[in-house]
Amino acid sequence: MKAFVMQGIGETAIVEKERPEPGPMDAILKPTVGLICTSDCHTVHGAIGDRDNLTLGHEVVGIVDEVGSEVEDFMAGDRVAVGAITPDWNAEAAQEGHPSQSNGALGGWKFANVKDGTFAEYVHVNDADGNLAPIPKGVTDHQAVYTADMLSTGFAGAENADIPMGGTVAIFAQGPVGLMATKGAALQGAGQIIAVETRENRKELARVYGATDIVDFQDGDPVAQIMDLTNDRGVDAAIEALGADETLQNCIEVTKPGGTVSNVGYHGEGEFRHIPREEWGVGMSEISIVNDLCPGGRVRISRLLRLLQAGKVDPRKMTTHEFSFDEIETAFEMMDDKRDDIIKPLIRFD
Repeated sequence: MKAFVMQGIGETAIVEKERPEPGPMDAILKPTVGLICTSDCHTVHGAIGDRDNLTLGHEVVGIVDEVGSEVEDFMAGDRVAVGAITPDWNAEAAQEGHPSQSNGALGGWKFANVKDGTFAEYVHVNDADGNLAPIPKGVTDHQAVYTADMLSTGFAGAENADIPMGGTVAIFAQGPVGLMATKGAALQGAGQIIAVETRENRKELARVYGATDIVDFQDGDPVAQIMDLTNDRGVDAAIEALGADETLQNCIEVTKPGGTVSNVGYHGEGEFRHIPREEWGVGMSEISIVNDLCPGGRVRISRLLRLLQAGKVDPRKMTTHEFSFDEIETAFEMMDDKRDDIIKPLIRFD
C-alpha cells in the first residue's frame, strides 16, 4: 500500500508499505477522506523527536475493511469515524478518567506518534469497539472527519473553560481548533465571545461560528483591547488555541480572578512557558489553568456526530482546499507554510 511518511526531521515522502494486520480486538480501516493538521507539521519539524518511516496523519474516516476475531460491534463494510486519540481503554489512566493519557503522558495519542498514522491506503485501529464510531445517515464523510480532532479538541477547550451562561470568553487564535473553540463557546451559551486573529478569512469564519467581537493583534496590544471590550473587568475564561508562550501569558492577563484558562494549543517549541506574576495574583488569584489532549473514544465521537446530524455545526466551512491522496505532499507543504490562506486541506483517498 502507499503511505505518506516522515523519513526524518524535515523529510517526508510517499512510500510503499505492507498492509497492516488486525489483532483480535483491532480493525483495519480503508480511508475515504482525511485532513492535514498543523500538528503533523510540528511532528515533521521534530516537536516529538526524530521518527524514521513513520506514517503521518491522525484525522480520517472510512470503511471498515477487516476486523479481529474479538471485535463485536463492527464488521467489514461499516462506515466509521475514528478519533485522533485511540486510548487503551483497559489502562489504569483510562479507568481513572484520563484515557488520553493511558500508559503514560499523552499515551492515548498513537497515530503518527508511537504507531503509523492515517495517511495510508489502510489504517490499523486498536481496540476497535472502543475507538470506532458509526457514521449516521445524513452525515457526509467530509463532515464526519472533523470529529477526529478539530471538533473534539476545540469543543474540549470550551467545555474545560467552564464558561458561565451569558459569560465572557476570549479565544486566542482562530485556526481550526480556535474556530471550533469559538463555536463550542457559542453552543455553551457564552454571551460575549472575543476572537483574537489577524487573517481576514479566519476573522470572517470566527464571526460565522459565533464571535461577537474580533481583536486583531496588529491593531495593538490584544490584552489592552480585550480589557477595553470588557470595561477593564476581564473575561470569565480564556482559551489558548495557538500553542505559544506569549498567548498563554495573554490568557492569564485577561482572565478575571477566579476564572479559567483553558489550553488546547500544541506547544511544539521552547522548553518553558511563563506565567505573568502580578496578573496571576502572585500565585493566589484562583485562576485555574487546565489543559486537554483531544478527547477520543466511541462515546465522544458519537456525540460529536450527533451534533453534525442535528445541524448544530458545519465544520466544512473550514475546508479551504481539496487534494487527492497522490497530491498530499503539496497539501502538506501548503499547510506547513499556511500558503494561499489555507485553513484546512481535505484529502480524498478515492
